[in-house]
Amino acid sequence: MAVPKELYNAKFVDYIESLKILYLVDDKFKMICDDYCTSRLKAEKFKKKFEKYFQNKLECENLSKELEDEILIYLIRKG
Repeated sequence: MAVPKELYNAKFVDYIESLKILYLVDDKFKMICDDYCTSRLKAEKFKKKFEKYFQNKLECENLSKELEDEILIYLIRKG
């Protein structure tokens, strides 16, 4: 079984050889690492969703503002 790519990061670079060995031979350490990897993946997923929804929110707010202005212009011209 291979060491998950999420464990290859700057925080663990000085310990990568020990990490690889412990991951393969120590079930408790493997479980901690697997939980860490799952958390990292979920965090990245939610970050992407947040960015997507934030962009959608901005687009809706901009459209709303444009339509608000258009409504006011229409009311002024027809009123």
